[in-house]
Amino acid sequence: MGLSIVPLKEWGLPMKDIFLSAGPCSAESEEQVMDTARGLADCGVGFFRAGIWKPRTHPGSFEGVGIKGLKWLARVKDEFNLPTGVEVANPGHVEACLKHNIDVLWIGARTTPNPFAIQALADALKGTDIPVLIKNPISPDLELWIGAINRFYNAGLRKLAVIHRGFSTVRKIMYRNAPDWKIPIEFKRQFPNIPMLCDPSHISGNSEFIFSIAQEALDLLYDGLMIEVHVNPAAALSDSSQQITPDQYRSLIDRLIIKKEISSSQEYQTRIRELRLEVDNIDENIIELLGKRMEIAKKMGELKRRNNISTLQPNRWEEIVQSRIAAGSEQDLSEDFIFQLFQTIHEEAIQQQERDSNQEFKKE
Repeated sequence: MGLSIVPLKEWGLPMKDIFLSAGPCSAESEEQVMDTARGLADCGVGFFRAGIWKPRTHPGSFEGVGIKGLKWLARVKDEFNLPTGVEVANPGHVEACLKHNIDVLWIGARTTPNPFAIQALADALKGTDIPVLIKNPISPDLELWIGAINRFYNAGLRKLAVIHRGFSTVRKIMYRNAPDWKIPIEFKRQFPNIPMLCDPSHISGNSEFIFSIAQEALDLLYDGLMIEVHVNPAAALSDSSQQITPDQYRSLIDRLIIKKEISSSQEYQTRIRELRLEVDNIDENIIELLGKRMEIAKKMGELKRRNNISTLQPNRWEEIVQSRIAAGSEQDLSEDFIFQLFQTIHEEAIQQQERDSNQEFKKE
């Protein structure tokens, strides 16, 4: 799965310890764009981001200023020496951005899951060297994300990165979008050389949580951040609750702690090996216990079949959920973690029972 990707540091964009992108959710007026850029000019931003075309759920809401906003971004580049970036959703957007010398393009979460749209964008960018950042799809579908990367790669683009902006969910959570960290972590495992940025603004939906999400991303070795910054968030025409001022942004960046992956300390290396050995032993026990649990599930499935009882037992499942969440709470384990863990175990148990049932059916 190795892709030959140009490292971030060779993109020709400003970068210090991590890669940073900041700017308003939407370009609303020339004054707003210039004032925000002025506030970010000395913050080490890799590129100034601004939405020109806004995909909105409902018609009639603010859908961006269109091409005239690209002229404002040209001013940002000329006056503050800031590279600029824009979201694109169709070949017409690409053509306009290339014409106005936009430095970076990103693909939004609503576009990523559409193979027709992604292919059209990849075809439009064939032969260019412009960096392209692909946001995760709205749904937690890793393969759609990977497929989008591959379409741009096959079109010859090598300055590629991904942006983790969270996933839609029906679960009640404190954020606008569920981080579902396991999905970007799995992406990183499969494609370790593709840079990954985090968009804590869209994950949080609330400026109060941006710092904690940004720090968690850096703790997980993300390569950078994309944060929405507006000179006057309260007056923003889109996503006002998740934007911060340039001063708040500067303070946030200064507070972030960039973690290392390894340490040369002998004391650290010795102790981490000891703790990892303990974890390995516990994991072996967990796997052994899960195997025993599935053997019991198969016996239950056989009993159900003999008595013409359905595999799924909703009342029993509800009992499991409530009792395991309560037990998990006593161990300081989050309700969401316990639910997802036992949902996965429950699904595997059902599959084991159904598999045995299908095998018996084939024998008959």
